[in-house]
Amino acid sequence: MTKTEYMKILTHNLRRLPKEDYDRAIEYFEEYFAEAGPENEQQAIADLGSPDEAAKALIVDLAAQNIKEKPKTMKGGLSALWIAVLAVCSAPVTLPIAICLLAVIAVVLFCVGIALFCVVISAVAVAASGILTLFGGIVLLFRSLGDGLCNIGLGLFSTGLGILFVYGAILLFKWLIRKASVSLGKITKGGRRNEKNN
Repeated sequence: MTKTEYMKILTHNLRRLPKEDYDRAIEYFEEYFAEAGPENEQQAIADLGSPDEAAKALIVDLAAQNIKEKPKTMKGGLSALWIAVLAVCSAPVTLPIAICLLAVIAVVLFCVGIALFCVVISAVAVAASGILTLFGGIVLLFRSLGDGLCNIGLGLFSTGLGILFVYGAILLFKWLIRKASVSLGKITKGGRRNEKNN
């Protein structure tokens, strides 16, 4: 791992700190690497530990320091509380939650896909049975005119109904794809907006 990679991960882990604490922390690590020099970069990384560990240790230290110092304002007290909450919440919990959330979304999408597939198969089956009934009615015309006409009517009805169901399933599929893409667009835009704010 290089210094650039280390600092990138570290800045990501510290992004929720108050601006003043964040700036001080980044300045400290930059100075640490500058004093170590490029030739001792790997040793400095080994001394600091992983970026995740360094970020957690720094957050815990800041929380302890802010609790010892009497806050000058109400905002300062809330800042110390916020850092303490971050220290507790920075445990490796978010990754399993994100994986579970992605798994749930994948399962929901899979179930919707299966449901749509079943609708299309059912519609094709209705249309196919209508065509078979139509041909059966034509053959039956030579034996019994009434039965043949009845089967032809049922065959035409089933074929039309099947075609209507297939068309409806295609429209439903297009609508769901459009809604899903719009929702994903809103989610990604919201994520980018949050990153810019942080």
